[in-house]
Amino acid sequence: MSFDFDLPVDRHGTHALKLEGRLQKFGRDDVNPLWIADMDFAVPACVSEAVLARARHPIYGYTQYPDSLLQALVDWCARRHRLHVERDWLLPVAGVLAAMIAAIQACTAAGDAVIVQPPVYPGFFRVVEDSGRRLLHNPLRETDGRYTMNLAQLEQQARDGARALLLCNPHNPVGRAWTQDELQGVLRIARRHGLTVITDEVHGDLALHGDQHHPLLGLAQADDRIIAVLSPGKTFNLQGLGLSVMAAPRPDQREALRRVVAALHLGDANPFAVAAGEAAWCEGDRWLDALRTYLAGARDFVADYLHTHIPSIRLVPPEAGYLLWLDCRALGMDDTGLHDFFIHRCRLGLNPGTDFGPDGSGFMRMNIGTPRRNVEAALGAIETALG
Repeated sequence: MSFDFDLPVDRHGTHALKLEGRLQKFGRDDVNPLWIADMDFAVPACVSEAVLARARHPIYGYTQYPDSLLQALVDWCARRHRLHVERDWLLPVAGVLAAMIAAIQACTAAGDAVIVQPPVYPGFFRVVEDSGRRLLHNPLRETDGRYTMNLAQLEQQARDGARALLLCNPHNPVGRAWTQDELQGVLRIARRHGLTVITDEVHGDLALHGDQHHPLLGLAQADDRIIAVLSPGKTFNLQGLGLSVMAAPRPDQREALRRVVAALHLGDANPFAVAAGEAAWCEGDRWLDALRTYLAGARDFVADYLHTHIPSIRLVPPEAGYLLWLDCRALGMDDTGLHDFFIHRCRLGLNPGTDFGPDGSGFMRMNIGTPRRNVEAALGAIETALG
């Protein structure tokens, strides 16, 4: 079976935020939109067929999450990641940020400190602050284009009373798929200080060839305080349907999660998300394998192009996902100038690095989850603008 990721899909008229949000985000609506983290690829045929089959039933009322959906995820974890997940660990909710909010409120109290590791997905900042918790930064360290965790500082923050860590594994935007040794280091700190690790693993299925995603649950001990957030959204381009699943091995944390989900009404199921998620986890393997090959090729193409034609921009090579972290500091522009350069000179809609915290200064994030011709056009526009 072949999959044509070069086939353009016209998203106009679908209220796609990537397109319809350009004017608000960039001040103009004619930029090549390579920003928000969804892809311009059609979902697998099995997903479309499942959604259409559900749509043919003319009632779209209140829906529950069936055991078959959660069993599909259990089987997916075993098949794709050699990860054993118990069905009882799983609690589905309507979206990834909903899961993060539930996890924070279940394992911390108002005023508690929660650690994030910037530059990081800006939703992490919002869910901590909107939950009435205190935000602590444990910035990643960057050396010659490679990011690592500052575990010494992380341990000091845990020792000083921080109650939770929001871990991004694989990391958005820097693209690290953390190694087993790095993750074991986090777990040792968490055990010593009673720290709960809320691990966002929604990019975990997208490890690129040559690299591997290590689910934190696969390295954990029975009593470790871990809440893993899983989703088919990034993997299969289903973000608009709103589905994620929290996996919590500890019974006390599961019960706390259930109470929060019920109190905040986060557990309502979208009938189309249920159909799409189950189909994707049951039948989406070959599509995903082809996608990962395509994305790895796009990543390598960008790396070669920048090295040859635009050496003043350095790619931080992603180990997972379709988001590129571009080091633009050698261009000699401040962040305002960099933002204006890409919008008005290149006609490109990228995410400014400062969206991910002050540690993103001098960087831009570029989405390559799009047909290759769009990536080629973007790089050509940058090269032309730099003259």
